Amino acid sequence: MEPITLTTERLLLRPFRGGDADEVHAACQDPDIQRWTVVPSPYTHADAELFTRKLSPGGWQDDSMYNFAVVLRDGGVVAGALGINRRNLHDTYEVGFWTAKKHRGLGYMTEAVRAAAHWTFTSLGGDRLEWRAEVGNEPSRAVARRAGFRMEGEQRSGLLNKGVRRDIWVGALLPSDLGLPGAHPYLPATAPTAAPRADLSSGPAPGGPVPGLPTGLSTAP
Repeated sequence: MEPITLTTERLLLRPFRGGDADEVHAACQDPDIQRWTVVPSPYTHADAELFTRKLSPGGWQDDSMYNFAVVLRDGGVVAGALGINRRNLHDTYEVGFWTAKKHRGLGYMTEAVRAAAHWTFTSLGGDRLEWRAEVGNEPSRAVARRAGFRMEGEQRSGLLNKGVRRDIWVGALLPSDLGLPGAHPYLPATAPTAAPRADLSSGPAPGGPVPGLPTGLSTAP
């Protein structure tokens, strides 16, 4: 795919350029970015050059990942990074992101994620956009929630980060969450009907079987 640029009220989401390496390197010296994301640690200038000059353009060329520099329209500063990656499941993508420390708390990444999600559903034909983060990464989860993701639970050993497997939180956003049609019909599961409860109003004999429970199950604490 040819790289594209997305525009929001305050941001440009554009492809990374080689000239972004200095800003990416500076931002990734933040211990929180190195702790909670899969960027190398320590993060060298060579890592930033590889990311901006080779990995990011390569992802657009082979349609495996679409990395955007999150740039302030006022001043052109790189405030963060956002990537949309293809998953193995049909029409399923994953969003990942980091925000430079001095630009946090201003809603930039929430704004960027919403724009990227809309593009994923309308231009890539996505039916599901997943968010995953290591358990404990509260700032990332807050961004996902503000962007409309529904939290779906935890996965044990769902992430390999710097040689260690870690548990993760998982959330997802669907086209319908943004009022958009999906590429395929979606039929949500209905809630299971609760089984009728046994009538214990007459009270079982002490130590006797309880109606509704199979023999061998105990009601004792």
